[in-house]
Amino acid sequence: MSRKRAVTKSEEYSESIINTVREPLIVLDQDLRVVTVSRSFYEFFKVNPEETVGQLIYDLGNKQWDIPKLRELLETILPEKATFDNYEVEHDFTGVGRRTMLLNARQIQRVLGKERIILLAIEDITERKRLENLLIDSEQLRYRLFFEEAQDGIAIAYAETGELVDCNQALCRMTEKDKTELLGQPQSILHPPQHQLINGFSSSFYFHKTADPGQTLEDNLLSKSGKIIPVEIKASRLWMNGCDYILGIFRDITERKKAEEDLKETLESLRKAIGTTIQVMVSAVETRDPYTAGHQRQSADLARAIATEMGLPPKKIEGIRMAGSIHDIGKLSIPAEILSKPTKLSELEFSMIKEHARKGFEMLKDVESPWSLAEIVYQHHERMDGSGYPRNLKGEEILIEARILAVADVVEAMASHRPYRAGLGIDAALNEIEKNRGIFYDSTVVDACLRLFREKGFKFEGT
Repeated sequence: MSRKRAVTKSEEYSESIINTVREPLIVLDQDLRVVTVSRSFYEFFKVNPEETVGQLIYDLGNKQWDIPKLRELLETILPEKATFDNYEVEHDFTGVGRRTMLLNARQIQRVLGKERIILLAIEDITERKRLENLLIDSEQLRYRLFFEEAQDGIAIAYAETGELVDCNQALCRMTEKDKTELLGQPQSILHPPQHQLINGFSSSFYFHKTADPGQTLEDNLLSKSGKIIPVEIKASRLWMNGCDYILGIFRDITERKKAEEDLKETLESLRKAIGTTIQVMVSAVETRDPYTAGHQRQSADLARAIATEMGLPPKKIEGIRMAGSIHDIGKLSIPAEILSKPTKLSELEFSMIKEHARKGFEMLKDVESPWSLAEIVYQHHERMDGSGYPRNLKGEEILIEARILAVADVVEAMASHRPYRAGLGIDAALNEIEKNRGIFYDSTVVDACLRLFREKGFKFEGT
């Protein structure tokens, strides 16, 4: 077969393939003149076949293919890259109207010829884009309905400047302002003058890119009438249409704040009531046992200082002080003559004294309080090795509050005078707890107590 006939056969074969392609296809030479087009191209764009071959692509259909974007693709991008993919173009075509097309092009060498040709494939995506736009419109409608009907206030601001670009009706109601009064303004207009600032923007609304995107904090809104509204704000960064925004959701927490204040006042009243009750109990014990007047208070002061030195939470420290102030309340059940006996106690009398921890628990177990007062009083004579009383508890079985009170009780009792002996002094008391550190007494508690006296100059009142 001659070369000429082979070329002809090859071109016939290529043309038959082109005509089977469903999408419109144009074959161009290097001068951008039409070599051939697919049958689907004729049918779709209503172009006469005799008027296409040999024409510049821009002249097709009375120059309706003179599309600026297509010129850029064919004359600028294609020579450099030999290909371009998925370029979207919108254009008005005679007889078919405005269409959205996806263009793909390749430069290839003809099968047996030396010259190169360009294949330009055209996909009509008009219907697909219409459906996509319908979906977007539907999503935007749903978003708008949610945005406007939300009970929480919502605002969107430029991340860089803080300028408000959108807000919903709930935020307008909270601030008593129309959108026209808010949009275009710095978002600081939402807040009272004293609100906290970060880099010139409200702490409740401006976040660095490294900040937690789900961060929630509390601030105040300022209404038009001057009303201050406490709000909880959830803020996050939002990237839309090439811009960086801050999205803020504002929840009115006025009722919650009021409930918190009411609860705080109730707890404060309860604390004062408990304090008064405890003081009455302290006075009753000291009236029965004048020789130990001040022992409970001094023990409580030392226990509180030890707990503070150990870094315990404020609530535990307060509970230790309260329990320390009444830790010997069980002595109210012991005959006064035993409590004030000036000589050594008999074994029976001492066993009665030892009952004061259990009796104290019985007196306090039904008292409502934020602290475990009854249990701390019950355990303040327990020892780490289980040799204490009344239940022979060991180690971690003993509350930390009771372990602290045990050390404070021993140190104060040994250092102070008693009816049956003179005070042994603070050095003897510290030697006692140091010698039995980790045996009778908690090691951490003992270390804290020793630091207070030997390094930080702690002294009992009146010494």
